[in-house]
Amino acid sequence: MVQAMASMSGLVGGSTRLSPASGSIRAAVARPGLIVRAQQGPVELETTRRAVLGLVATGLASGSFVQAVLAEAKSIKVGPPPPPSGGLPGTLNSDEARDLELPLKERFFIQPLPPAEAAVRAKESAKDIVNVKELIDKKAWPYVQNDLRLKASYLRYDLNTVISAKPKEQKKPLKDLTGKLFQDISNLDHAAKIKSTPEAEKYYAVAVSTLKDVLEKIG
Repeated sequence: MVQAMASMSGLVGGSTRLSPASGSIRAAVARPGLIVRAQQGPVELETTRRAVLGLVATGLASGSFVQAVLAEAKSIKVGPPPPPSGGLPGTLNSDEARDLELPLKERFFIQPLPPAEAAVRAKESAKDIVNVKELIDKKAWPYVQNDLRLKASYLRYDLNTVISAKPKEQKKPLKDLTGKLFQDISNLDHAAKIKSTPEAEKYYAVAVSTLKDVLEKIG
């Protein structure tokens, strides 16, 4: 509207001013450059006042909400930390250091058990190794390798525990037999790596036979 009035003023060759009382807008037009100046007074003040009142109302509402939440909040009881070395199931070795300079297969990373319980867990790992045959039949080679490596690591750890508790005259034969077992498992792992079904079936049968011999020896 100011531009339209400026254009009309240019036509009559003069300048036009609207009093603030007529609409709180004041305009001045100069003919050479058509410079337009506009000022809004009461409208801007009213808008600012409404914005401030809105912020105040929001702050009061937020404060009331926070107070209501705090009033309904319930305290949470936090128990003491568990004692070191076996405070909770599965945390017996949580505070024991690992020797990172040792080979991976010799590192301590599973729960140690007494020899009798280690023998039981070794038999569970042996069952999982025997069940790898299903994956071989499906030619799921990555899963064959993953299961073999995981369960062989558990089995090695538990067999070492069992053998260490055997009489001296029984230790060497058991160590030799377990050495053959893990070599057979390694051959089976390689067969899975090259995705050879005949080689996998061959070394699976050998590994299972040696595994049965080991389980019989450990009792």
